[in-house]
Amino acid sequence: MYRVWNFVTNYSLLLIFGALIALVWANTNPDSYHHFVDFVIVDHFFIGHAHYDETGALEYRTLTLHYLVNDVLMAFFFAIAAKEVWEAIILKNGSLRGKKAATPLFATAGGMFGPIAVYLGLASIMGSETYNAVANGWAIPTATDIAFSYLVGRLVFGAGHPAVRFLLLLAIADDAAGLIILAIFYPSGDLAPVWLLLSLFAAVGVFVLFNWLPRKMDVGNQARPRSTWVRTKLGFLPYLVAACLSWYGFQESGLHPALGLLPIVPTIPHADRAFGIFSEAEQYLTDLLNQIEHALKHPVEIILFFFGLLNAGVEMSSIGDATWLVLAGLIIGKPIGILFFGWLAARPLGLGIPQGMRIVDLVVIGFVAAIGFTVSLFVASVAFDPGLVQDAAKMGALFSFAAAILSIIAGKVFRVQKQEA
Repeated sequence: MYRVWNFVTNYSLLLIFGALIALVWANTNPDSYHHFVDFVIVDHFFIGHAHYDETGALEYRTLTLHYLVNDVLMAFFFAIAAKEVWEAIILKNGSLRGKKAATPLFATAGGMFGPIAVYLGLASIMGSETYNAVANGWAIPTATDIAFSYLVGRLVFGAGHPAVRFLLLLAIADDAAGLIILAIFYPSGDLAPVWLLLSLFAAVGVFVLFNWLPRKMDVGNQARPRSTWVRTKLGFLPYLVAACLSWYGFQESGLHPALGLLPIVPTIPHADRAFGIFSEAEQYLTDLLNQIEHALKHPVEIILFFFGLLNAGVEMSSIGDATWLVLAGLIIGKPIGILFFGWLAARPLGLGIPQGMRIVDLVVIGFVAAIGFTVSLFVASVAFDPGLVQDAAKMGALFSFAAAILSIIAGKVFRVQKQEA
């Protein structure tokens, strides 16, 4: 439990602190808050918000504090998420490999389709005007905040309950799906796919020159001099250069640049097996990928503080239709979707569920997974232009913490037997 709480402390408490400051600031002096958020760092720069002329051609870019945090620095946060997903999929004993991941993957699909159906279904009932205003936010309630969901899951089920591992598999798969949704459905501008070749060349180039080639040249030599020289003398620098090129390629391509480091993550030398994001063994791994993750820990803490500060500043008067739609998608759609798809996989399809779990436990897992927060807040910031609808949707993401209370209640109602490790 200590490692889980340590993770939440590292990556989430500063985020919450920043969000609370933003809420107070925006509701006491909104003008100064929005001036701070939109503070211009550099005008007419090569990165930043794009400005177009009358013909639609790019005229110049403006680097604001908001762009620096959301589009540049948050790339490191998504890189860490991508690292966990990558290891879960590709490494020996990865949690998303084999039959053991089949039912959680089905449940993950339900945890996305359920919220989308509830969100869009209720929006359509509210009328065409409301539907047209909020439809682009359909992905907001699909998110699951992995750290807080895992913490609440352990509080409800106990550290030794198989539902906790099931929840973690679901949350990791949800992160992977969320990254794909952001890349495909929420571009930051007009698409120019040719720029993705820069990201591709950066990824292939750094992998071949600084990963594959040194190992190839060291075949048969136990001392591995070339691989050792690259690692000790160059370290992460080649990957940092490649990351910058890849990020720029994403910005110019129109895909959200916060995802720009994703192509580089698989190119970095990594461990032979995965132990899991909350495993004690992770802290002892010395491969370059884990070293980079550990080096990013404190910077990402600060980044998440500023992310909360710059994105959670919503005036209470902004609560509206999007708030309730996001909440309904999370609190109603998640449990129903996870229950139905999990049951479908476990029973009719015969994939089963972990020993010691009941089908009804999927309902409780659904409430736990309804804590959207971080990623929901991020999606809300890209799904809508700044204004009342975006602010209302952000409120829904912030209010999703109510799912923690509902999870505890659901655990009592369905008589969950806590199992300590």
